[in-house]
Amino acid sequence: MMIFFLVTVLIVGVALLLLGVRIFFVRGGTFPNTHIESSQALQRKGIGCANKQLEEETHRCNLFDRINE
Repeated sequence: MMIFFLVTVLIVGVALLLLGVRIFFVRGGTFPNTHIESSQALQRKGIGCANKQLEEETHRCNLFDRINE
């Protein structure tokens, strides 16, 4: 049981180290930007951030509101 635990901890540790090679060992290494708006492929398709889309929709006025202004 103890050997299984140690092997598991070793595998997880190696996986974390390999995932962080760019951050730990490259000078000025940073996490990659994975935000939706930074993806050019999604921008070409017109897909944006859901929070930004909700904010834009809350500021939209419908026809009834425009007539009453």
